Amino acid sequence: GAPRSQPHIIFILADDQGFRDVGYHGSEIRTPTLDKLAAEGVKLENYYVQPMCTPSRSQLITGKYQIHTGLQHSIIRPTQPNCLPLDNVTLPQKLKEVGYSTHMVGKWHLGFYRRECMPTQRGFDSFFGSLLGSGDYYTHFKCDSPGICGYDLYENNNAAWDHDNGIYSTQMYTQKVQQILASHNPRKPIFLYIAYQAVHSPLQAPGRYFEHYRSINNINRRRYAAMLACLDEAINNVTLALRKYGYYENSIIIYSSDNGGQPMAGGSNWPLRGSKGTYWEGGIRAVGFVHSPLLKNKGSVCKELVHITDWFPTLITLAEGQIDEDIHLDGYDVWETISEGQRSPRVDILHNIDPIYTKAKNGSWAAGYGIWNTAIQSAIRVNHWKLLTGNPGYSDWVPPQAFSNAGPNRWHNERVSWSAGKTVWLFNITADPYERVDLSARHPEVVKQLLRRLSQFNKTAVPVRYPPKDPRSNPKLNGGVWGPWFKEDEKKKKSDKSKGANKQKKMKKKKK
Repeated sequence: GAPRSQPHIIFILADDQGFRDVGYHGSEIRTPTLDKLAAEGVKLENYYVQPMCTPSRSQLITGKYQIHTGLQHSIIRPTQPNCLPLDNVTLPQKLKEVGYSTHMVGKWHLGFYRRECMPTQRGFDSFFGSLLGSGDYYTHFKCDSPGICGYDLYENNNAAWDHDNGIYSTQMYTQKVQQILASHNPRKPIFLYIAYQAVHSPLQAPGRYFEHYRSINNINRRRYAAMLACLDEAINNVTLALRKYGYYENSIIIYSSDNGGQPMAGGSNWPLRGSKGTYWEGGIRAVGFVHSPLLKNKGSVCKELVHITDWFPTLITLAEGQIDEDIHLDGYDVWETISEGQRSPRVDILHNIDPIYTKAKNGSWAAGYGIWNTAIQSAIRVNHWKLLTGNPGYSDWVPPQAFSNAGPNRWHNERVSWSAGKTVWLFNITADPYERVDLSARHPEVVKQLLRRLSQFNKTAVPVRYPPKDPRSNPKLNGGVWGPWFKEDEKKKKSDKSKGANKQKKMKKKKK
């Protein structure tokens, strides 16, 4: 049959890659594959994600801000009975509706306490990878706390013990991708979500990737460089497979990091401020590009505002799918922005409102002009303006020389000691992308305007889902494996029993 018009979609998500950690952003780490793919595609240079793993992944797969899924706070922990809420339609489910085969390889991190939370129940035809946020790259073993340890590598719904043969995860995942591409018919559309574990800690890499980086003194940075070199080679192997098996000409390859780098674990966001886990630009401004023969403006740079929630509507539209009017998306279709250089439909981004993060001691309604309590951690971008309230997290700039072993004072000249009472910051990100000049005192009207916008968003927020640990999650009770532990039937039996008991009570009362 004639080839279908629906494109093959390959979404590659790196883990904890810093803004500077790509060759074309001036890194000392070589990334020839990423540089070439980005140069021949469209570089996204005003592209935002979330400051941590779970939130970014949830936004990619639902097209919604965390305030609309209940995942506003932190990440999903291995022992929490929590997952991406089941009433959210996912990107792979929407693509399956229009005939796509959907495959996921890599890190899930969207919860697994019930069977229904697993990737294969959320729209993926196949899943090969890990359920947790991190783990050993060779043994796929993870301890959440002393004595709470288990194996975390899955094929579909079962532990993949037979793959426990010491292959480094970046290479193992790439082999799996090659197998999927070799066995699928390229005339039928495929969605491949490749969520590499690299370059998240623990810092491990095969020996040969250290060759070019012996000169880096800082051991964490050297290991990180080796991990990134291996990841770059893996992505080259994925693109070679796309060409070899006949997908490439009708494919769209999207590359993104899930959050900023962690300098303590070798990542660099220089010259951006802050790091992973913070709402400074270093935590949320990401490396991202699109590479595709289907792009109109190849070899260009897109400086329009693009956010990770935008992939959901963009990809469904490209796949000729339907977006239901009753799902209120926070993402926009940005394909014409990326492919043709048109203006972005997006004018603002709610970075987040986290009502349970540690409150800023000096925050108050008064500091927020009676519009907003500035003790609450939040961040919003509207056009050129960015506002932060509460406690935005570690706010240093960590210059590249900090990665030598130059001792503790190595970047003290970059430290800015804010007056202790500060709970509101305002920046013009276009003019000052490094967040050096706080304009909140100079532009109180803009501050009020953005606080009102925050308050409007907050009215649409759902309650935070962040349940306490469940002791039944211990892998010891589950054959040594991290996996679903919550038994729905037990709950039903209990509720059926209590319903029965209630009926009997009512009957007795009636008789009386």
